[in-house]
Amino acid sequence: MTKKVLVILSEGFEEIEAIAPIDILRRAKVEVTIATSNKDVVVTGRNGIRVVADQYLKKVDSEMFDILVLPGGSAAHLLRGREDILELVRGFYEKGKKIAAICAAPLILKSSGVLEGHRYTGYPHEELIEREKEALVVKDRQLITSQSAGTAIEFALNIVADLVGRKVADKIKGDICFLYEY
Repeated sequence: MTKKVLVILSEGFEEIEAIAPIDILRRAKVEVTIATSNKDVVVTGRNGIRVVADQYLKKVDSEMFDILVLPGGSAAHLLRGREDILELVRGFYEKGKKIAAICAAPLILKSSGVLEGHRYTGYPHEELIEREKEALVVKDRQLITSQSAGTAIEFALNIVADLVGRKVADKIKGDICFLYEY
């Protein structure tokens, strides 16, 4: 059965933190749905790159997805203040589904209450003081977290390894000539 991933984009998302996982997951033959909570399906990232979402978040059936991916950027600061987003995160967590968050997005996990008691990493933000500072990616039970834009490929490969296996992740790593360990 094909694995399904939900990626949430909102204005100000960090482009590489969204696009690298979307690209690498699709190379792994994982079905990726890009959803937005914006009024328009065109979402502009922090560097002005525009991405067309597949659908509006309010029309998404979260039950269909195996994992939720949350890119960082200023969008993470906005999303962590939205109860509908926090409920979505809690719903994934309570159902035992995976959640992957990079850079500032672990703040969404913190605001939703699911980060407590987990090992994690993320951007060096004052609210993420217990993050593992030296780790590029941390997997702890249902959560996969990563530091920042500079770790987006490691983040993506770890999601692939977790969803469809290390063999697939290693093949993609070779195909894209990614030389760093993950």
